[in-house]
This record gives sequence, C-alpha cells and structure tokens, in this order.
Amino acid sequence: MTLLEQISPETFREGSIPVLETKRVSLRAPRLEDAKTVAGLANDRRIAENTARIPHPYKLTDAESFIAGANKSAGEAVFLVTLRDGTVIGACGVVNIEGQPSELGYWLGVAYWGKGYATEALHAVIDYAFTDLEHSALQAGARVTNPASRRVLEKCGFQWTGVGLYRIRALSSSAPIDRFRLERGIWSAIKGWGRMKKVS
Repeated sequence: MTLLEQISPETFREGSIPVLETKRVSLRAPRLEDAKTVAGLANDRRIAENTARIPHPYKLTDAESFIAGANKSAGEAVFLVTLRDGTVIGACGVVNIEGQPSELGYWLGVAYWGKGYATEALHAVIDYAFTDLEHSALQAGARVTNPASRRVLEKCGFQWTGVGLYRIRALSSSAPIDRFRLERGIWSAIKGWGRMKKVS
C-alpha cells in the first residue's frame, strides 16, 4: 500500500485551485495519478541541487508526499506545469512561511530548460498570488551557481535583496543563495507597462 492509497481524495483541495493558462503552458493542481511522472522528472541531481527541499534520489514516495501535502493551507497554491497537450514538465507555486512574505518556488524537468517555460509559468502564478490570493509581496531564491534561475526571477520583476546560506537537502549541507523579493505594486506597474507596449 502506498502513501496515496491511505489518503482520502477529499483531503485534496484541487477543486479550490484554478487551472491557469498561458500561451504555451497550463498550470493545475497535482493529482494522485501524477506521482510517477513527477518522480521521473524530479529524479535528476541537477534539479535537486538547485532546490532547497527536493531530495536525491527522488523516489515515488517523495512524489506521493509532495502531492499529499500540496494545497493544504489558505494562501498556498501549488501547481504542476504542463504543456498544452497535458504533458507534465515541472512544478511551481507559492507556499506560506510564518512571519515572512510567501515563497515562490519552481522546478522544471531538464529537457524543458532554456525554452522560456519557467518565466511563462511564473508570470501566471505571480499574477494569481497577487490578485486572487491577495499577497502583498513574494520572495524567492536561486543558488548563486544557477544564473538561469536568477534570470527567470529578474524577468518576472524580482529584485535582488542579498545572499544567504540555505540548507540544500540533496547536498546535505548549506549553499549560498541569492534572495529576491517582488512587491505587488511593482508587479502591477510591470503588467501596466507590458500592456502599454502591446498597444503602441
């Protein structure tokens, strides 16, 4: 018996998590049947070493725990990123951190790196966090050795706030992380500027 077989489907908040759609990707709540696909994608050391909480190796039970724990708290929204044909390519979301702005996190399967999918997905999640969830600010991080992730955050309007040491589960040690913050007012200005550019 797996962890998910012990969990009642009623414990999932999928119905309260909307489907977000962009030009090339859709974002939806993770489902029980996604565990094998998530485990297959996330079981790559290059992903684990660039996230705080993903272990390596990443097993089916890890994916099951991730799905079972997703979207349990108010103000939290965890999504799987899929291509428009339904292919799961990664995950992203906003989770609550007590006494601090909520944290934006994301990862994509290695085959989908460098194609702009992360930026596109994060735009949708950020917009949802500021409009529907009414967050006033978001924070995020990227390892200093991961300039691609830093560029994604900067493209989304995040501003660098400093460097800190954070525990990386896959490394069993701490590593320097660039920290970023995005205020709702800045996001609104960016969206307004984008609309003006499209009109002119």
